[in-house]
Amino acid sequence: MLGQVIELIEKHERFAITSHIRPDGDSLGSSLALCWILRGLKKDAEVIMCDHVPHAYRKLPGAEDVRVVKDIDRSYDAVFVIECSDVDRPGLPSLKDQFVVNIDHHSTTALFGDLNWIDSTAAAVGEMIYNLAKAIGSKISSEIASCVYAALLTDTGSFHFSNTTERTFKIASELVRHGAQPAKLSQAIFYNYPYAKVRLVGAVLSTLQRDETGRIAWIKMSKDAMSQTGATEDDSDGIINYPLTVGDVEAVAFFRELPNDTYRISLRSKNRVNVARVAEQFGGGGHANAAGFTIKANFETLSSEVIEKLKDAVAQAPAANGREIKPR
Repeated sequence: MLGQVIELIEKHERFAITSHIRPDGDSLGSSLALCWILRGLKKDAEVIMCDHVPHAYRKLPGAEDVRVVKDIDRSYDAVFVIECSDVDRPGLPSLKDQFVVNIDHHSTTALFGDLNWIDSTAAAVGEMIYNLAKAIGSKISSEIASCVYAALLTDTGSFHFSNTTERTFKIASELVRHGAQPAKLSQAIFYNYPYAKVRLVGAVLSTLQRDETGRIAWIKMSKDAMSQTGATEDDSDGIINYPLTVGDVEAVAFFRELPNDTYRISLRSKNRVNVARVAEQFGGGGHANAAGFTIKANFETLSSEVIEKLKDAVAQAPAANGREIKPR
């Protein structure tokens, strides 16, 4: 499939790159890296998103040029869709009328593209974009290296998650040789929070609860918490990882209240607890250790159901034997 993607790029001139609503480090870093690659090949390329670039990623090379649109408003030979589970995830209604190249590393992704390049062995889509750059003969500029490094850094949880492998570090090392600056990128992403975000962290963590076993934890972010702290939904990114730092906790649910009785639920786990299977039961998906879904429901009923499903997931998880498996 990589060969078909390369052939498409070589034959055509005008491209757009997009990703899911509320882009994260991998989706945005990968999109920007691909844009730099295409422009280096003298192609007409731009990154378009339904949502603005989150604060944490505004210092990535090219982030200032991301065009925020509500729909496809220009003519392209193809649109690259990065890290999306389905064609609706970017929030661009006319996307389904375009020639779409679907690039993802989630095994649960629908094959919605005219070309579908899926590699569930990749730690991040950024890894796939780096492989594309090398295969097509692109010069790895410092801009490309920085954007791919950001993708790897964030999707591996700063190289903490179980998708971190020898290959991950090999690629990271090559990126540093090509100009990525680890300390500078880490500080821009993780030590550059708005004051409102830190206040929001405190408000959300005050809702922390555990079940009777101590192995399941959950937190809730209400609309009131956001308005009282002056935070945005972007500021909620990463909060779910705090409860997971508790030694006995093996699975976490983060309930984010949205308008119209709708909730966005993020799930995280340690070791072999598969939260993707939980998310799938509610119409979502993701990795074994990181998944989620959005649903309209009564909070009390929803939270009870999700927690019970997490208990089942923890009970069914095989013994880790001191090892974690790579999330898929």
